[in-house]
Amino acid sequence: MKNLCLIIFIITSFQISSSQEKEVHDDIKVYIRSMVDEGHAPSISMAYMEGDVVTNFNYGKTKLENGSNVNEHSVYEIGSISKVFTCIILADEVLKGNMSLDDPISKYLSKDFKAVKGNNREITLKDLATHTSGLPRMPSNFNPKDLENPFADYTIKELYEFLNSYELTRDVGAQYEYSNLGMGLLGHILELSTGKSYADLIKERITNPLGMKSTGIVINDDMKSNLAYGYNAELKITKNWDLNVLSGAGAIKSTSSDMVKFFNANVTKDDSDLYKAMALSHQIAYEDLTNNLRIGLGWHYNADGTIIWHNGGTGGYKSFGGFVKGTDKAVIVFTNSVHSLDLVGVKQLGMDVELKLPVKRIYPDIVNVSEDVLESYVGKYELASNFFITIRRNSKQLSAQATGQQEFEIYASSDNEFFLKIVDASVTFNKNDIGVVESMTLHQGGQNIPGKKIE
Repeated sequence: MKNLCLIIFIITSFQISSSQEKEVHDDIKVYIRSMVDEGHAPSISMAYMEGDVVTNFNYGKTKLENGSNVNEHSVYEIGSISKVFTCIILADEVLKGNMSLDDPISKYLSKDFKAVKGNNREITLKDLATHTSGLPRMPSNFNPKDLENPFADYTIKELYEFLNSYELTRDVGAQYEYSNLGMGLLGHILELSTGKSYADLIKERITNPLGMKSTGIVINDDMKSNLAYGYNAELKITKNWDLNVLSGAGAIKSTSSDMVKFFNANVTKDDSDLYKAMALSHQIAYEDLTNNLRIGLGWHYNADGTIIWHNGGTGGYKSFGGFVKGTDKAVIVFTNSVHSLDLVGVKQLGMDVELKLPVKRIYPDIVNVSEDVLESYVGKYELASNFFITIRRNSKQLSAQATGQQEFEIYASSDNEFFLKIVDASVTFNKNDIGVVESMTLHQGGQNIPGKKIE
């Protein structure tokens, strides 16, 4: 899925520099102001800590119209940073002797579950926590009714149906493949093992001990009064997400003030059970030296192993959090927009990266297309082996969903050409000599990829 997390990409290719300061860098402040002032994001909330010294830099509004100024108490969705919370709870259970990283997942799932196995062995808890289970990024039976809150209606029944029908394409533990499904499944297993909800586990093991009063799964009244409203790629307010059975993948909401407490606990050594669980989650649990990839339980490392980090993204938010290994230096950055601020975070932590403002897209004029013509485009198109784009219609609006990804609306620029606003891509529907739609072509990244209509 495109959102929830933008896995390892640019971050892994840079090295850390020796320059560190206790203040937010001036060029970062300029960049943040420009992001907001030039209309790319309604707000950005950033906190940088070195030991007891915390510097907050907040800019923009909680809402474009009649919003208040954001501050360190403004609430954002943290998306996939939730995954490290999930893995810390797993680590805590392991240290308490209640679970083992080598436990097969079938040990905890219902009798209706058929063990998912590769040619070598069954999936373990460690495989889920390191994204090496062989499970895909998202289940293929993920078909949300509400595109603005896509996880809300995905059920335990559907999760089990997918797991019981899915055949792994490689050995378990053989390769890293980022999986929202796998981490959501891990959160579900923790619920089954402990007999407590994911929300209660987060509260009991992490947020209550750390005094994180504005962090949780459900936005309560106090959090709502400080909510930074999420905005989509069109800078329209979008709904907050409810992740239901897959909560472990990205359901948490928080503030930069609370996340400073979380990162302070990660880097401050003590004898608490929580610190010990955090320390275990930091330890490298899988590495691929060929691709210079290292991952702990949930946490990722940059190329030279100096920064431990995770990022996140939902329908209207992006987040980044990380710290310099072996130090008390950490950063958290939130925005209520779809623009990643990962480079802001790693630059503050000392990496030599260039910050560039997003290029504002100019969209074609949207034209009206008859519902009969739109209906002729509805169907499933095969662009590659096991990769499909499904076109659906809701009245006069078409949407497109690629295998394992979120569904997005597409807009007509002509009778047979449609573009996406969420990414720089478009599709063309192709008819044969008798006027029947037989294929589509995806235009993205300089490529033109044809796909035959199969349904």
